[in-house]
Amino acid sequence: MTESILLTRDGHVATLTLNQPERHNALGAEQLAAIVVALDEVRASHAVRVLVVTGTGDKTFCAGAALDELGGSELTENAFQGTTAQIAALPIPTICAVNGNVFGGGVELALACDFRIGVEGARMQVPAAAIGLCYPLEGIRRFLEVLGPQIVRRLLVGAETFHGEAMREIGFLDQLVPRTELADATNALAGHIASLAPLAVQAMNQVLRQATTDHVDVALARELAQRCLESADLQEGLKAKAGKRAPEFRGR
Repeated sequence: MTESILLTRDGHVATLTLNQPERHNALGAEQLAAIVVALDEVRASHAVRVLVVTGTGDKTFCAGAALDELGGSELTENAFQGTTAQIAALPIPTICAVNGNVFGGGVELALACDFRIGVEGARMQVPAAAIGLCYPLEGIRRFLEVLGPQIVRRLLVGAETFHGEAMREIGFLDQLVPRTELADATNALAGHIASLAPLAVQAMNQVLRQATTDHVDVALARELAQRCLESADLQEGLKAKAGKRAPEFRGR
């Protein structure tokens, strides 16, 4: 792990923080490798039920790939797309706390998460066309899954900038809050999701992700549903509801 990428944990919630505000939290080969290591730690922990992805600083969440490394032997399209794909494939829900402006691959990084909360006054742009890059196919597919073709066309082909409320209206953000409320809003959502039955949450999240693509594993979807039906968590949830108390789910 490097100081430019931090991983912390509070109860059932882990937080991955991009920690290079002086570089607008741009991601080079070192940072991408550190994110992969952090994701391995998250996957290995049975206690973590939600992952928050955010950045340090008040100006920029993430400026995407480090342009000074672009085209080098270590920072490749495959490295960047592979990292965002790992985030998108995590079994646990992910929340992106977009703490400022977001550019280029930073937009894709946010879209790899399941939920996004942003701050008022921020803006979003993918300037690939403005500097002569064609955005990779895998990234374009991720954009399309969330935003739809015409918004993506405006974002990529037109290099259009979206601000605050427009980012929420097009579906990039689920919530738009004042900067001073970002931490509270993120903690509230993460805490709520972490309090739910983890097997059911993860099962539905995986099936939902597949349902938005052309690669639906029907057998896996049925297996996940059956696992929830046979789980101790379901019995606990039913008992808690009957007893009018808060359930204590253990993920089994």
